[in-house]
Amino acid sequence: MLMNGSVAIVTGGANGIGEAVARHLSKQEVKVAIVDLDQESIDRVVGEIKVAGGQAIGVKADVTSEADTARFLDETIAAFGQLNVVVACAGIIRDSTMLTLDKATGKVSKKMTIEKWNDVINIDLTGTFLTLRDAAERMVNGGWEGLLVPISSVNKVGQIGQLNYSSAKTAIELMPKIIIGEFLLRGIRNIRCVAIAPGYTETAMLKRMNQDVLNAILADVHLGRLISPDEIAGLIGYCMQNRALNATTIEITGGLCYPRGIAK
Repeated sequence: MLMNGSVAIVTGGANGIGEAVARHLSKQEVKVAIVDLDQESIDRVVGEIKVAGGQAIGVKADVTSEADTARFLDETIAAFGQLNVVVACAGIIRDSTMLTLDKATGKVSKKMTIEKWNDVINIDLTGTFLTLRDAAERMVNGGWEGLLVPISSVNKVGQIGQLNYSSAKTAIELMPKIIIGEFLLRGIRNIRCVAIAPGYTETAMLKRMNQDVLNAILADVHLGRLISPDEIAGLIGYCMQNRALNATTIEITGGLCYPRGIAK
């Protein structure tokens, strides 16, 4: 079911979680399109997948652009003849508190900039919407069985310093329920939607962070370590195979808890 011979697009597929997903799916004989803005990384991942015996193409594209979204979808279908799975991994973080006060005066010295707000909302939320909307359109018109996989986050519950990011990820958590409700209303039965909400994951950014801060985070993870991108990729692979998984968001956190042991 949606594995051998299927076609998948992974946005943000040239690094981090997206790269792990693309590699995992290619090993399952899924044909993969890598969509990213980093051409050098696209070429590296596509090349390595091909050397390993997989089938892959790369498309440099901006997920916030309707024209680019249409292009990477159509190039994928032109290359592989169909479209079955879309994993919307493209996203950024631009952390900031909404207000920062001057320690001496107690007055506001800095605000979250509109650029930080817009960049995260445009890429993480609008980019996900465009990817899912236009992929679903092609799946419906092509008559192909499909799965839409938006990427939320455990910080959808709300994280200080991430008003922009948490707002986007909360909205993404709601997408599967709304999308599948609309599909039922419209008689669209061939497409499912399952969101994935990772906890703290072993990406390059977290590996570079202050180790004391990282250890403080891990103290509240029952598993005692960061989540591997490969574990997230494996979960997405399982979602492809199990038709009963639909209209929901699945957390993969290793047991992330608040301080003093209350699970998030």
